[in-house]
Amino acid sequence: MRTNELHLDERSSLPVYVQLRDQILHALARGTLRGGDRLPAVRTVATSLQVNPNTVNRAYAELERDGVLVVERGRGTYVADRARASRVPHRHKLVELAERFVAQARAMGFDGPEMLRAVATAVRSLRGSRR
Repeated sequence: MRTNELHLDERSSLPVYVQLRDQILHALARGTLRGGDRLPAVRTVATSLQVNPNTVNRAYAELERDGVLVVERGRGTYVADRARASRVPHRHKLVELAERFVAQARAMGFDGPEMLRAVATAVRSLRGSRR
């Protein structure tokens, strides 16, 4: 992942670290990031996005805690291999993501059936892109 692939939505109600974390998770879901890939250094990302390095560090630290990233001191931050990442329970994180999605979609005026169709479309799209 390159720093130019990361961006911030200044109009979003989500904190910057959450936006960064979610973008990394989306890149994993799309397959543009894979196990073993190295992420840009905290300072590099912070400089590129003009944010405090602690903000980027918080996003990386949460992903490390969840088993998505591995930090090798002095060497860099890497995406965890699938075997290790799959052992970490993520169900609670999935519920958190769903709750955020539902809250944002409701605020935009969407109802339940519209949200379900959007999620189904996104899942089908991911399946198609992995073939």
